[in-house]
Amino acid sequence: MATKKRKYAPIAPPPLTAQEKVSRYMRGNKSKDTQPELLLRRLLWHHGLRGYRIHWKKLPGKPDVCYPGRKLAIFLHGCFWHRCPHCVPALPKSNVPFWTDKFTRNQARDQLNRARLRAAGWQVLVIWGCQLQQDPEGCLFAIKALHAGVPESYWLEAA
Repeated sequence: MATKKRKYAPIAPPPLTAQEKVSRYMRGNKSKDTQPELLLRRLLWHHGLRGYRIHWKKLPGKPDVCYPGRKLAIFLHGCFWHRCPHCVPALPKSNVPFWTDKFTRNQARDQLNRARLRAAGWQVLVIWGCQLQQDPEGCLFAIKALHAGVPESYWLEAA
């Protein structure tokens, strides 16, 4: 006579503390292959703007997309981490001094990387995540113009 195996209900894991939840959320933030970045690369590919490198380590700041032959570097900044001037995201409510210092350092680093690239003769374009969501064709128009060789002096810097 065969015996039946007993099925036991799995033991539920203990609930996460607030700090563990925050840690889990922060680990989920990626620096590469984010949704806006994939959208931009898909747009570039479908419109024939191929031959780019992604996160090229030879350049300061490792631009999200760059065209080495055209000396064009494109940064796609997330609104929260780089403090978008268009949508002005809210500051976290806890540990405010840490976050303000972090965001200030991020902005200073971005500015330094852009200055280094310009000093090396590169054209730099900063696209914000909200801009790409609201007007992908406008972002693509700017990239096409710079890719075609329109002088950077015609463009106003958004950052």
